[in-house]
Amino acid sequence: MSSVRVLVGTRKGAFILTADGKRKDWQVSGPWFAGWEIYHMKGSEADPGRIYASQTSGWFGQLVQRSDDGGATWHQPGLKPGEPEMPAFPNKAPNRFLYDTSSATGKPLRTHQWYDGTQHPWEFKRVWHVEPSLTDPDTVYAGVEDAALFRSTDGGESWQELSGLRGHGTGPQWQPGAGGMGVHTILLDAGNAQRMYVAISAAGAFRTDDGGATWKPINRGLKSGFMPKPDAEVGHCVHHVAMHRARPEVLFMQKHWDVMRSDDAGESWREVSGNLPTDFGFVIDVHAHEPETLYVVPIKSDSEHFPIDGKLRVYRSRTGGDEWEALAKGLPERDCYVNVLRDAMAVDRLDACGVYFGTTGGQVYASADGGDTWMPIVRDLPAVLSVEVQTLN
Repeated sequence: MSSVRVLVGTRKGAFILTADGKRKDWQVSGPWFAGWEIYHMKGSEADPGRIYASQTSGWFGQLVQRSDDGGATWHQPGLKPGEPEMPAFPNKAPNRFLYDTSSATGKPLRTHQWYDGTQHPWEFKRVWHVEPSLTDPDTVYAGVEDAALFRSTDGGESWQELSGLRGHGTGPQWQPGAGGMGVHTILLDAGNAQRMYVAISAAGAFRTDDGGATWKPINRGLKSGFMPKPDAEVGHCVHHVAMHRARPEVLFMQKHWDVMRSDDAGESWREVSGNLPTDFGFVIDVHAHEPETLYVVPIKSDSEHFPIDGKLRVYRSRTGGDEWEALAKGLPERDCYVNVLRDAMAVDRLDACGVYFGTTGGQVYASADGGDTWMPIVRDLPAVLSVEVQTLN
């Protein structure tokens, strides 16, 4: 029987939840890296034992961790023989993939401007998202703050920047969102190894068709009322982008206000918020077997990051947007004031698609029937930052 492994990154460590294909009885292991923020964890599709994790601390700095045995043990790539696993001094973590801070011309690349219009030099703060290759367990991408994209082809031992993104001509117009300015979404096209999508808060969505050498803003149709020019080419606060691997040209976006859809690889977007009670939120995902079935978690507003009326609801559309239904069975009916962050929802690929999400209150909820019913599979974790799922044979 197939099984599932749920990878949960929290404010205070990493946790792994496992269950068989029935998804009723769950085993919880962890925390690994207790006390550290685990911004994101994701497993390789090419090798189910390979997992990458972004481990960060304001005191010690940023690390990338790797497991080759499904999370039973971990290794810090890039260490020299005899070098300790943990950094010896504050802010001295071995960020060996962060040394290239200049363009090919030798001039510093600048990613964004301060709110007064002056330029802000690029600096590395943390890895927001790790995205393993679909075909090679040793190849992995890292989206970082300030907004930049790196790639490793040796399992995280060394990294090279795909500097075309950070060096894009629109870079000086990018602004940090409330949580910073990071590359938080990385989508790989299963049918075209040269195509990739990324999203940056608050710059917008971008696409490469040449393996990351050059990038194109794909924000036509987005409108952001807080910007001087609401339909500008860049500057939009995109919260998350999702797609179904069988249709990589169809993208779904949860923006800072508005749920959006593109049917042409991001060349144009249209709003599909429809009858949602509010179109503000952070997460969006797609059913594993139904490319037109979407999930979002509406939040009251951009200043009140909690469910409407204190009732936690997932909303599902079976029509690719516009028509939405509330999914509430098994979720809190009152006095619930948690948030669900942008990387904190995922789906499995079992025949009856499972849907999972984590909250800032430390709960992880699961549905084994596509969202019809829900149950908490763990409670009282630290605030959940990310949720990913591996479907195992």
